Amino acid sequence: MKSTKKELPKSQIELTITISTEEYEPHLRKAAEKISQKIKIKGFRKGHAPYDIVEKEAGEMAILQEALETIVQKSYVEAIKEHKLSVIGMPQIAIEKVAPKNDVVYKATVALLPKVTLADIKKIKVPKDVKKITKKDVDETLKALRGMQAEEIVKKGPAKGTDKLVLDLEMTQNGVVVEGGSSKDYQVYLSEDHYIPGFNKEVTGLKKGDDKKFQLTFPKGHYQKQLAGKTIDFAVTVKEVYERKLPELNDDFAKKLGQDSAEKLVELVKGNMQKEEEKKAEQKREIAILDSLIEKSTFADLPEVLIDSEKEKIFHELQRDLQKNGVSVDQYLQDIKKTEDELRKGFEEQAQRRAKAALISRFVAKENDITISEEDITQEIELMKKSYEHNKEAQENLKRPEVRDSIAIMIQNKRVMSLLKERVETKAAKKKPSKDKKAA
Repeated sequence: MKSTKKELPKSQIELTITISTEEYEPHLRKAAEKISQKIKIKGFRKGHAPYDIVEKEAGEMAILQEALETIVQKSYVEAIKEHKLSVIGMPQIAIEKVAPKNDVVYKATVALLPKVTLADIKKIKVPKDVKKITKKDVDETLKALRGMQAEEIVKKGPAKGTDKLVLDLEMTQNGVVVEGGSSKDYQVYLSEDHYIPGFNKEVTGLKKGDDKKFQLTFPKGHYQKQLAGKTIDFAVTVKEVYERKLPELNDDFAKKLGQDSAEKLVELVKGNMQKEEEKKAEQKREIAILDSLIEKSTFADLPEVLIDSEKEKIFHELQRDLQKNGVSVDQYLQDIKKTEDELRKGFEEQAQRRAKAALISRFVAKENDITISEEDITQEIELMKKSYEHNKEAQENLKRPEVRDSIAIMIQNKRVMSLLKERVETKAAKKKPSKDKKAA
């Protein structure tokens, strides 16, 4: 393998890497084996066809393309070590030449670790404000648990109190049905807060057979980004109203939930709720520690490749969130009236912060000899495999070198944060007057 180095502005390096046919030949063998597992070759079991047969069936170029990712990964790591570079983030790869029986040539633009002057951790004070669970909080949760086992009786009169409605719903904007805005047999529980403020109020008082049209504005922070902050027209038709009779909070009810008595159930619910608040407060404190360190530390010019890498991660995270809610990126861009380039530009501030947070983690780890061993990574992967026990694709992804690298960074970040929390002083949180002073 040959590699040359070229310095670029803002702490970046461009590596031109050349791998000979002799060097990448072993990768071709493994790639052919992978291909033979995917395609059916007459006379051979999947994964057992000889290389020359796979080459004849799939073609030399297909094998080389399959091998290219591992060729680049291995040679890139070797080039980094050869030039003794301290890099951060993922490189930008541009393939220059790839053809069977020829050298593979590519360029890798990579960010060097910029200089960081870390703020004095001992001078940073961050509050830890843990909400105290009240009797009202516990009662609301217990009511929700009782609601899960409520008896439902058809009701002829108007919906009120803790009743349930079954209705057909249509949401439109400028006369056009919004994506995912049409629903049959939609269930609404008046005792629970609806995800659109004001919805329950609009349908309270309706009875079977009633139609109603109204407008509501979605919250600005709504998970469906294309609807956030928008005023939408609603049309509902009530198909049924049910009166819901909740079971009594007694020992029999508690036993159905695996507890000996109602008293034990109340204790369990309160304890779990308090633990959840502790967890939330700890997460807020971690964010506050990082924010304070970012604000009070100084950084050399951040490499563009590092910022672009963070923007790409943010974009893919948004894409996954949209897909979970059945929305395409194209539809989202159309709704917010932006191009993809404009959307990515809007990630600049968030990408800068994430890049600085990564630099701080790297710096603290180096200064405090926090190293992640192969054993640490393997142990974490074994735990993750249990979560993906029935997902073969996820299991395979865990074997990828870049996934191992990501897991190493994740473990490092956790250990760095544990260290920071030990050293950062916890400032007493300001006490807020409580409207419900009576605790459970």
